[in-house]
Amino acid sequence: MTSDLPEWAYAAALASLPLQTHRRLRLLITRGLPSDVWDKISHGGLAIPSLEPHVLHAWSTAVASLPSMMHERCATLHLQVVSLHDPAYPGVLRADPDAPAVLFVRGNLDALLQRRVAIIGTRKATQAGRHFAATLSQQLSTLGVAVVSGLARGIDVHAHRGVERASNDGATGKAIAVVASGIDVVYPREHAQLWEWVACHGVLISESPPGTSPEAFRFPLRNRVLAGVSEVVVVVESTEAGGSMITVREAEKRGITVLAVPGSPTLNTSRGTNALLRDGCAPVTHIDDVLVALGLDTSRQHGFIDARVTPMGLCADVLDRLTGEPRTIDWLAINLAESVCEIAVALGRLEQSGWVTQTSGWWEALLAYSKS
Repeated sequence: MTSDLPEWAYAAALASLPLQTHRRLRLLITRGLPSDVWDKISHGGLAIPSLEPHVLHAWSTAVASLPSMMHERCATLHLQVVSLHDPAYPGVLRADPDAPAVLFVRGNLDALLQRRVAIIGTRKATQAGRHFAATLSQQLSTLGVAVVSGLARGIDVHAHRGVERASNDGATGKAIAVVASGIDVVYPREHAQLWEWVACHGVLISESPPGTSPEAFRFPLRNRVLAGVSEVVVVVESTEAGGSMITVREAEKRGITVLAVPGSPTLNTSRGTNALLRDGCAPVTHIDDVLVALGLDTSRQHGFIDARVTPMGLCADVLDRLTGEPRTIDWLAINLAESVCEIAVALGRLEQSGWVTQTSGWWEALLAYSKS
């Protein structure tokens, strides 16, 4: 077949065929050069017994100009397309038994050459959980460790906000985002600015062609890729049946270390992480726990210290009662046998010092240090 189009344009076209799935696409990519496979499909000469006749028919009637269309679209969006045939395909994924056959990339794949830690969790994260995710990511990035997330609401997005904050201070750890939709289809929409930042300071990866909507079935598929590019997975907060648990299962299949952040047994957002701890996962309460899992224990070198003023007296007692789960002012007053006014003053001091935060009348401790 003679064509001026590069092989990646045909790989993108194969990924964009109707009724395509990641397993069908892998079958195609492993049968030869994308241009040769496309030629066989176009002329009805592709014979794969495991493929249903209606799928082959849908492919054979696909628009003949699809490779040209994908070439133009990806070039306009500044997307790199890599298939299993390409030397640029990430080595960390190449040996994966369920690796994506084609990846659409915006940014620099060299980010995958750094040490990599996924920080994931529930979309309905507590303020303390979001704070911990951002702080841990910031510290990892400062040490040159890349942070992986799915850029979902909640824990994921705050993990990458931590990397962004560290980058502003000169940190070298990159942001790696694995998304379920096409890279040009930002989801959720309010994360558009962060998507752009990740593309410029790390890498955005998707196995979905541009224009693909964030359909529900794509998120579990995304999670296997997210796990596959990670060396360690840290679950900050998760329900027992949350999407994070899918990533955990995918990580465990691949022998990837999973760590969990302990939480209050009364909070639904901690039930999944506490179950992981019960089942044998190591806990994360400090960056050193992650560094040990990476084989990078630099606890005597990195010097992360908590610069906040240590609470004393009633402030210390209030903070102690808030460790583990959120409380109301009334609960604190009764539990500590103090007036509501005294408790309110102590909470005000703790909040000003960065030790606590309040959401809808519920106060919770921020025990992880966050550089402001």
